[in-house]
Order: sequence, then structure tokens, then C-alpha cells
Amino acid sequence: MTSFRATVENMSKIMDDMGITELDLERQFLFGVYRKHIHLSKEKTVAMPTMTVSAAQQKTADTNNTNALTSPMVGVVYLAPEPGAKPFVQVGSTVSAGDTVAMVEAMKTFNPIKATQNGVVKEILVSDGAAVEFGQPLIVIE
Repeated sequence: MTSFRATVENMSKIMDDMGITELDLERQFLFGVYRKHIHLSKEKTVAMPTMTVSAAQQKTADTNNTNALTSPMVGVVYLAPEPGAKPFVQVGSTVSAGDTVAMVEAMKTFNPIKATQNGVVKEILVSDGAAVEFGQPLIVIE
């Protein structure tokens, strides 16, 4: 019998060989459906093809936007409540203080990111499903 660790290591190698960086898992139970989106990244990976903001734009956003909502933790950011659903906000959306504009998943817990002020979404600095760091700017509201 193969150990769980060996199975995970084998799956990881196969995913590396195939260039797979994301998984969507779904399991049907009598009481509902369990869905999980997993984004894999390695430090040696420098560019992510799903990124819509260049490194130069990100640096400018980091230093110039005092109105940027930042991630309160390390995790994975989601811009919509579930895959395929309408995003919480888009550039140009009007938001009120307390509106949920994104979610950060950490340790299987989804943490809402709420607008801290009334305003208009000027920039979305991350892509859906991207790994984020503590303090990383996510969305600019002015």
C-alpha cells in the first residue's frame, strides 16, 4: 500500500511535469457539494500568466495608493463568491464602506475583505485565485 505522502509526492511530480498550477476539486455528498480551488506556486516561478498587473505597475500601486485595501493575511484571493459567479466588484463599481469586495482564503477559512470607505473601484491589483502576502495591496477605492 502506498503511503499518503508518497501519493502526494507522485501527484506533485506529475503536476510539475505537466505544468499544472491549479486544481478544482468537487465532491458530491448527501448534504451538499464540497468545492475546493487549489492554486499551487513555487518560489522559482517568477511570472504567472494570469497576472494582469505588471511588476512595475504593482510597485507603483504599492507605493502610491494609500487607498488600497490590503490583504490581512497570507492566502489566496478570490474576486467572486464562487467559480463562474459574478465578481464582487469591477473597476468602476461604486462601493459603500462595509461592502465585501473580495475574499482571502487561509487555512480553509474564507475571510471577507470589506471596503473601508465609500467610493469607486479604481484598480484591481490581483487576479482571481492568486496567492497573496500579508499587506499586499488588492483593490484601490477612491
